[in-house]
Amino acid sequence: MRLLALDAAQACACAALLDDGVPVAERALAEGRGQAAQLAPLIAGLLAQARWRPDALELIAACVGPGSFTGLRASLAFAHGLAAALGVPLVGVTVAEALAAMLPVLPGREVWTALDSFRTGRVFLAAGGPFRAMLLSALPMPTGPVAVAGDAAGPVVATLSARGADVVLTEARRPQARHIGAVALLRARGHLPHLAPQPLYVDAPEAKLPAGGLRPAPQRAALSC
Repeated sequence: MRLLALDAAQACACAALLDDGVPVAERALAEGRGQAAQLAPLIAGLLAQARWRPDALELIAACVGPGSFTGLRASLAFAHGLAAALGVPLVGVTVAEALAAMLPVLPGREVWTALDSFRTGRVFLAAGGPFRAMLLSALPMPTGPVAVAGDAAGPVVATLSARGADVVLTEARRPQARHIGAVALLRARGHLPHLAPQPLYVDAPEAKLPAGGLRPAPQRAALSC
């Protein structure tokens, strides 16, 4: 199965083409603004490198987050549009799943994922369950050995180590497109449960409705003849 995997919700946008799980072409951009806007030329370049026509793709895989609000929404909108145009399925993959796929087998250790929440002293943590926003000072104590992945793994490992936890720091920091694709292929073949390709948010929206509710819709003036 030929698939395209992409992500622009992290600090560096990335994309890869895989053929039955084997990477054929891949690239990650340097950090900077407007990552999602560079997905189209990035993917066009990969298709040219692999000498694939767009209609050769049989599956699109996209990272659903957590990640940058704008990058996540833009990259998923792009993925939905591309999948619809090509008439192929779109599969969602979380950051935690992609990072776990980057790691070797770690017998006896549970893998936790810690991501930068962009707020001082706080992280997004997936510890045997869904992501939650947590203060470093309120991290749960592991019940056994753990390994931590993600771009905020360092502070989490330091905090837990200071409490005496059996914790190790992994080298998996940011998802790579090839691993997003590998997880998507397992999901498409039924080896993983379905995951809707929709943005995965941890924090509630900061925008709130006015206390008095929304203003009524403007009334159209009656036309007189």
